[in-house]
Amino acid sequence: MCATQLVLLQVFFLTFPENAQPQPTFSSTGAVPTSPDLGSGTQGGTPQSFSAETATPPAEPGISTEGPLVTSSASRNRTVGPTLVTSSAPQNRTVDLFPVLPICVCDLTLGACDINCCCDKDCYLLYPRTVFSFCLPGSVRSSSWVCVDNSLIFRSNSPFPSRVFMDSNGIRQFCVHVNNSKLNYFQKLQKVNATNFQALAAEFGGESFTSAFQTQLPSAFYRAGDPILTYFPKWAVISLLRQPAGVVAGDLCADTNPAGFLESKSTTCTRFFENLANSCTSDSALNAASYYNFTVLKVPRGMTDLQNIEFQVPVTLVSQSDPPVLAGNICQNVVSQVIYEIETNGTFGIQKVSVSFRQTNLTVEPSTSLQQHFVIHFKSFQQRIAASPKGLRSGNPGYIVGKPLLALTGDINYSMTLLQSQGNGICSVKRHEIQFGVNAMSGCKLRPKFPNCSHIQQEIYQTLHGRQKPEHVAIFGNADPAQKGEWTRILHRSCGVSAMNCTSCCFIPVSLEIQVLWAFIGLQSNPQAHVSRARFLYQCQSIEESEVTQEVSLTTLVKFVDITQKPEPPRGQPRTDWKLPFDFFFPFKVAFSRAIDSQKGSVSPILVLCILLLGILNLENK
Repeated sequence: MCATQLVLLQVFFLTFPENAQPQPTFSSTGAVPTSPDLGSGTQGGTPQSFSAETATPPAEPGISTEGPLVTSSASRNRTVGPTLVTSSAPQNRTVDLFPVLPICVCDLTLGACDINCCCDKDCYLLYPRTVFSFCLPGSVRSSSWVCVDNSLIFRSNSPFPSRVFMDSNGIRQFCVHVNNSKLNYFQKLQKVNATNFQALAAEFGGESFTSAFQTQLPSAFYRAGDPILTYFPKWAVISLLRQPAGVVAGDLCADTNPAGFLESKSTTCTRFFENLANSCTSDSALNAASYYNFTVLKVPRGMTDLQNIEFQVPVTLVSQSDPPVLAGNICQNVVSQVIYEIETNGTFGIQKVSVSFRQTNLTVEPSTSLQQHFVIHFKSFQQRIAASPKGLRSGNPGYIVGKPLLALTGDINYSMTLLQSQGNGICSVKRHEIQFGVNAMSGCKLRPKFPNCSHIQQEIYQTLHGRQKPEHVAIFGNADPAQKGEWTRILHRSCGVSAMNCTSCCFIPVSLEIQVLWAFIGLQSNPQAHVSRARFLYQCQSIEESEVTQEVSLTTLVKFVDITQKPEPPRGQPRTDWKLPFDFFFPFKVAFSRAIDSQKGSVSPILVLCILLLGILNLENK
């Protein structure tokens, strides 16, 4: 009788293992689900599928699907708890990867097959696993399989696809393909602009070499009807683009009439001269140079940083223009018609301005008059994309740490760079390539070529940011120069003229800090790095004009700030709900009653019952 009780106790413990909760394991090679670790990708057995509707696996010899469930578990003498396995797909199934992976993150080479990238369409492989030794992470879709011993399942009501697999030990496993919330958890893209840039940098970043301050910027872009701003570098004066128009009865020219943005119009007015001989060479309205000796600001906020030529568009002369000349009683080369053609690019502002003239001759006589025509025509900016050779991306789509940080100036894309010094410490023409996610600091000494302060400022700015000043930075590593939405504008803060008593000083930049805010987005199982915003901060100092020809020490600092917002982890897999048949305790009841009849006063039945109740309580608490 004692032996019978021990056998029954062993059967109970084998039926309800202590660790019966799903245990997550992960396979990096996309292996077939097996047990306990489901084997490797090359050792998986042949899957034996059955319909998910009937969900009835083929019967095995010697295994019943009804009553002898406990007997079968005890005879095998092993733990049968559910196992959670993450893999890409059963290996011996034919799986088309392209519909489930619209973006191939490991496709870094344009027009070429990347090794072990199972989703690269340039490889033209129907079955990549038969060619590659393994698949790179992210090239196959992540999925989850929950597997238990096939002998424990006699009916499946799961709405998910289910299959039966044979592991390397010849043991059949029943697996259900479920949705794993942790592998398919999306994050929202965090917006970064000039308003919250400083707050995000302070929240997620560390110490910085320069202290940033917030400035009040004017309008970010022109709106229809807004006056167009101009800048005269010679006098450092900001003005408006004028379009003279006729007023009052005689159509006298009103030179203060501003031109409206996106308002194409033509005006005509008349000028009267009491003494044309004096006005011929002195009146700016008759001189063609007065209509193009300035620059046009791309956007209104360019007026806060007049030293930054990025916001200034020169006026291009497309016709011959000679200055007025008084020859005898004839005033030659007088402007009679001015035609402006302005190309705009949405919120990016004015991109190109051209002007053409028509000139005439006037006879010097009393009360001479001249009728002038002014035309302003706006049109859309036609981008001329330079044909860039095929080469490596910096990620597809997300950036890869160590790959170049992509920049855009006009229509040309390139890798952003920083200072590089020669052996003697002098700034070299060659420059270091900025690598994504890698903080860097570089410095060198510059020997100015020009003694003029303004020329030195331009030379130093160009040395700090490179021959081409970056205007935009790629959001992702596979950004297309033709798609402006895939690039974000770089925020610039150049050196402004500060109030100081020194009249013989030159205010020059000495360092540049490049701050890049980036974050991970997308699936948590395969996150993609993207750039939210970048900013150029210049640090300046004042030197005497007598020292401008001496060496100037320059420094460039690159700092990447991770602003990823970590989401709350989703709820895990539900725990197993064990249900016992209604007559489960019948054998124990019979054994207990026989023990009482045969051995009065024995503590063995009471001990067995206590152990049974303790096991049930432990299962309920899990």
